[in-house]
Amino acid sequence: MKKHIDILQKYWGHSDFRSLQADIIQSISDGKDTLALMPTGGGKSITFQVPAIEKEGICIVITPLIALMKDQVENLKKRKIKAAAIYAGMTKNEIIVTLENCIYGDFKFLYVSPERLSTELFLSRLQHMNVSMIAVDESHCISQWGYDFRPSYLRISDIRNHLPDTPIIALTATATPEVVKDIQSKLNFPKENVFQKSFERKNIAYVVRYAEDKNKQLLDILNKVKDSAIVYTRSRKKTKEIAEFLNDNGITSEHFHAGLSNINKDNRQKNWKENKTRVIVATNAFGMGIDKADVRVVIHLDLPDSIEAYFQEAGRAGRDEKKAYAVVIHNKSDATKLKKRITDTFPEKEKVIEVYEKLSFYYEVAVGSGKEIVFPFNLLDFCNKFKLPLLPTYNSLKILEQAEYIELTEELDNPSRLMFTIKRDDLYYFQTKNPELDKLIQILLRSYTGLFSEYAHINEEILAKRMQSTRDRVYEQLLTLGRLGVINYVPAKKTPFIIYSCNRIDTKHITLTNEVYKERKTRYKKRIEKMLTYVSEDSVCRSQYLLRYFGEKNVAACKVCDVCLKKDEQNIEQKDFEIVINSIKEILRNEALSINEIIKKTKIKENKIISVMRYLTDNKIITSNTNNKYILRNKK
Repeated sequence: MKKHIDILQKYWGHSDFRSLQADIIQSISDGKDTLALMPTGGGKSITFQVPAIEKEGICIVITPLIALMKDQVENLKKRKIKAAAIYAGMTKNEIIVTLENCIYGDFKFLYVSPERLSTELFLSRLQHMNVSMIAVDESHCISQWGYDFRPSYLRISDIRNHLPDTPIIALTATATPEVVKDIQSKLNFPKENVFQKSFERKNIAYVVRYAEDKNKQLLDILNKVKDSAIVYTRSRKKTKEIAEFLNDNGITSEHFHAGLSNINKDNRQKNWKENKTRVIVATNAFGMGIDKADVRVVIHLDLPDSIEAYFQEAGRAGRDEKKAYAVVIHNKSDATKLKKRITDTFPEKEKVIEVYEKLSFYYEVAVGSGKEIVFPFNLLDFCNKFKLPLLPTYNSLKILEQAEYIELTEELDNPSRLMFTIKRDDLYYFQTKNPELDKLIQILLRSYTGLFSEYAHINEEILAKRMQSTRDRVYEQLLTLGRLGVINYVPAKKTPFIIYSCNRIDTKHITLTNEVYKERKTRYKKRIEKMLTYVSEDSVCRSQYLLRYFGEKNVAACKVCDVCLKKDEQNIEQKDFEIVINSIKEILRNEALSINEIIKKTKIKENKIISVMRYLTDNKIITSNTNNKYILRNKK
């Protein structure tokens, strides 16, 4: 273990591991297949990065999140640790260079998206790599019971046939007991080996607020909790509107979503992390890889569609282990909106098949061709061309991805990349013969390292300034060098990609199995129901509800959530409170009653009934009619 601590100190500057990290590291170091369940912000990446640095060879890291993959590779490089990544959108030559470097270049980490695992190019090079271990991030994606199942994850077990003696570490921040068993089974663990840190976050107070005017409630919360905050909402348009509303009310805010340019994203993240901006208003595109410890409150203005998604986002509060809040603001319209997502997320099968056919027309892909061809994709242009609705079309593509007909990547910000393709001696001779290109070549060599062995990300604007030229002139010269065979130049492109997972087939042979469609839809509905129950439930501690969802049964009430604080106000024990509230609800389902009638029917002491009735009225769970009799507002 001393070696591991020395590595931690050398590269990360920490003198000791957090709770459970050391046990997980020792398990994988001993060659045991290991599943690590740690909450968001628990330091999962350390548990595979430290032992991989100690071991001889390269660690293959499988993750579906390309943005996070790139972020981790850059962070490792900053620590002088050699790391590379392979994902959709790279050219074939870039992939070959990357794989060759991983075979011969003493690299410690190769990050790869699961879809790339089964390609002939990857498999042909894999057998020549000295692979020390395999790390599977977001491992819940391998389970059909999980909230983000990805069929490509099932191919990971095939890789084990090529590397039978290589240990595997699976990591996730959210998994139910059912998913925990499924992960180990699907990854062919010889025996169960789970390290699980409780998901309990004692420093976070979970709060649910009902408000018809959400903006007013938001303002009230941010005026009470003065420090750094994240506000989550579903739509890109709304992020901007809410940020403007907060700025107008004296709270410094910026909005964030996947459609912003890289420069805007970086600047806004930087301003927020440095506390120049107090609040970031974002879609769920914000947060992965963001390590800001002093977030005091995370507020959801729209309901996520699963407890797993909510728990991950709420968990970005209070990573410094000081008091923090996770607040949901909801009203009557939220349940309707959430249920509408079911039809948007699962369009009729005929519509899904129609999208597949239109996609083939869009790219002019003939039946029997197209396998592994990568196409830049513009969803808006595609929908406009065929007069298709935006959201159902996107979700049809995701269903086709689940059925493994296509792959749809996230939107990628791929900066310009460049590598020299001729030897140094030949380059010197070329420079003497082409003086008009010599200055650019010299600046490239001074500005970037390793250009003869791997692709480097370049910035044409910076090169233009150093040349005292224009960006267009630099761009033209780079194209010229490419045409002359001196460099391989890939200009920047921001786009998602469509990749045909198999040759195009005739639409009459398209099948959307129960596993792909009906069962997934059923599970999606159940997750939505659980989310709706979380915000409507008024008698169970919020933390208890969340922890029970993830299989932690014997947990005490948190004493700090809105439910627990209300119970303390009523001065009733947890057990008694639940009994009284359930008794009152049950009798009010059938008829309206006065307080005296309720007391007679329940035979519970008057002081307890009155205390709980006050709580139910304050929380708009019951209301009184003109005859001063009480009615249950929602009888479901």
